[in-house]
Amino acid sequence: MILQNPQRQQPHISDTAWISETAVIVGNVTIEDDVFVAPNAVIRADENGSSIVVGKGSNVQDNVVIHALSNSEVVIGNATSLAHGCIVHGPCRIGEGSFVGFSAVVFDCEIGNDTLILHNSTVRGVTIPSGKVVPDGSIITQQDDVKEVEDITPDLVEFKRSVINANMELLDGYRKLAGNG
Repeated sequence: MILQNPQRQQPHISDTAWISETAVIVGNVTIEDDVFVAPNAVIRADENGSSIVVGKGSNVQDNVVIHALSNSEVVIGNATSLAHGCIVHGPCRIGEGSFVGFSAVVFDCEIGNDTLILHNSTVRGVTIPSGKVVPDGSIITQQDDVKEVEDITPDLVEFKRSVINANMELLDGYRKLAGNG
């Protein structure tokens, strides 16, 4: 479902993106090329002055919620994976090639490039540098907590790549089913 917001702003969705018919996209949202939006995702920029951009080649999996507060933005970098049931709430920036895990919550933060926020973690009000891994179940709400976050490992680099590849295959498959590929 593609809807305008109360300010009469419509989503802008690339012709090469694939959006599930059960996803809801509202307002000042830009979805760039080759983005996969899975069933029941909600991407909502309906508060006054809010905006959301989902970068090229990213995937927004089942039941993900992306929302921006008034006068804030959410920017999802290219080739980033938002896994099942995570919440990304603006203001928020997530760098290119990053991963936000199942049921993780990120709010009022900046996440660097090639960074993983693993499953059931909460990241709020901090900056996580590029190339880091927030472990499963972590709660990072003070900038001092970020000092304990470790560097990404080769196996997690491969994991991120496999998630992107799997979702690009889904994108291609669904486009072919729709006669667009």
